[in-house]
Amino acid sequence: MSTQLALRLRPEAEAVPELLDRLEAFAEEAELSPGVAHRLALVAEELVANVAMHGVGASFVEVALRQAEGALLLDIVDDGPEFDPLAEAAPDTEAGIEEREIGGLGIHFVRKMVRSLDYRRQDGCNRLAAVLDAG
Repeated sequence: MSTQLALRLRPEAEAVPELLDRLEAFAEEAELSPGVAHRLALVAEELVANVAMHGVGASFVEVALRQAEGALLLDIVDDGPEFDPLAEAAPDTEAGIEEREIGGLGIHFVRKMVRSLDYRRQDGCNRLAAVLDAG
């Protein structure tokens, strides 16, 4: 089965419901388990929401998703300013809430839910590639 999704959205919070609807349809067509579908939605929503909240100047965010050999390959591309979220230090989850730096938890959780996560800047765009287990 070769289920795919290609979606171009405006980088704003109001686009997230459309993303989630399209991911739900993808998950049904690909016959993903509820757990895998939920993890996919969490990862994609976090990555797209990061562009919407922090990608000041971005005019689009593209989501490409395909299923291949027991994996889900998720690509998020935006034309905002260069920003590698993977270069940020991991948050200190052991520190008390008062001592903890603000931010960084979303990417921290995404890293825990994916097999791999890679960033590159290419052709004036930020490109995040995530690989999730499909089974």
